[in-house]
Amino acid sequence: MKLTINGETKEIEAATVAEALAVLDLGDARVATALNGQFVPADARPGTELSPGDTLEILSPMQGG
Repeated sequence: MKLTINGETKEIEAATVAEALAVLDLGDARVATALNGQFVPADARPGTELSPGDTLEILSPMQGG
């Protein structure tokens, strides 16, 4: 399915946010996710279904000083 991920259109095979992270090799990464502008908590990712044309944002924390 075609999704917009972090501003880029990508074609991936995933039915949920958790599956999308796994396909993108981010399944174990500590990231924050938002689907169509709505925050998706980590425990809700397996049950949050994707639809063609959805916008998924994946953010990782930055460290520094």
